[in-house]
Formats: sequence, C-alpha cells, structure tokens
Amino acid sequence: MNGAQDLGGAHGFGPVVPEPDEPVFHADWERRVFAMAMAMGYTGAWNLDGSRANRESLPPAQYLASSYYEIWLAALEKQVAAAGLATPDEIAAGRASEAPKPVARVLAREGLEARFRAGFPSSRDPAAPARFVVGDAVVARNIHPTGHTRLPRYVRGKRGRIERIDGAFVYPDTNAYGAGENPTWLYTVSFTAAELWGESGDPGGIVTVAAFEPYLDPA
Repeated sequence: MNGAQDLGGAHGFGPVVPEPDEPVFHADWERRVFAMAMAMGYTGAWNLDGSRANRESLPPAQYLASSYYEIWLAALEKQVAAAGLATPDEIAAGRASEAPKPVARVLAREGLEARFRAGFPSSRDPAAPARFVVGDAVVARNIHPTGHTRLPRYVRGKRGRIERIDGAFVYPDTNAYGAGENPTWLYTVSFTAAELWGESGDPGGIVTVAAFEPYLDPA
C-alpha cells in the first residue's frame, strides 16, 4: 500500500545515521514486545505478511511519530483484537476479563531457540516456469494498491533489468489477507540511478530491488 512506511526516495527525513555498537533492544519493553509478537505469531492466528500489512496500515501521523517497536506494539494490539484473542477493553486494562480463546499452538520455552534458529522459510515449489530470464529488460508496473505490496513506489513505472532469479516464494500480497500463499517467482532487478532519479541520480549508480513476477512487465 502507499503508506508512510514507503519512504524510498522521499525528501525531508534527514540522513540515516548509524548508531555505533547499537544494541538489539534499547529498553526492556522492546524486548517484551518482540517476545509477544513472536509468541502470538506462532499461534497461527495470522502470518508474517499479515503482521507487516497491519504495521503499514497505521495512520501515517502515528506511524511516523512512533519508534520501531511502538509500531510493532500498535499493530499487535490491532491483530489480537481482530482475531478475537482479546478485546480492546482487555488490552487497555492489561488483564483478561473473559475466558481465553483457544489457539492452534502455543510457543513453549522448550526447543524455542532451536526452532527460531531454524527459521521459517517462505520458499515454495513454483506452479509454472519463470516468465523472465537473466538479462531481460522489464518495467516495474505502475500500481497503487490499497493492500499490502512489496513493490516500492520509487521503482514503479521504471525500466530495469533482471539480474538474478531468486526462486519461488510465498506471495505477500495475497498471503497477508489469508488469500493463499500462491508461490510466485522472485527476481533481483537492477535500476540505474538515472532511470530512478533523472539528472539528480548518482552517475553510474545502480539500485537493486527484489520484485515478484506480478510486479513486472516486459520492457
């Protein structure tokens, strides 16, 4: 969606300033939010793409004024309420007032580290051959969906080149809303800085983007 999270190429937000020796968490509450998000996601009530879509759906003013884990917490509260796992009143009070709703599975401490270190791969067997090959000229589609998408605005309508075929993966645009994984080919596509930014682009600069096949048309 065209939300506040899609800031690529936008002006006025200042430079990115890396923090030396940045810790994983800056405060204990961030650690707890991360743990809650992982535990609730493990129940199967929603998926990773659904979590991303919920974060992106926050009002722009709220999103831009929030820290990283404040965004996570706000989205998690929305998902918990939407799934019927807690009411807004229970969330506000910080305690349950009704019997808990059963969930498909519970994240237990035993085997936790091994399970998460193994990851949750999203690669899948494709349903059809890849449409493009390395070297093909393509155009990123000029789309403006109201739902989740992984195609950044600054490449839409721009010409690029297929640099690599990465394989077939869960398609976020449908998976976010429970409309199926729909395994889809993913490509690494390169765009020249001049194509993206015109005369303001860095001469000789190249930007690469991971783009799903439905985002691309032949040039």
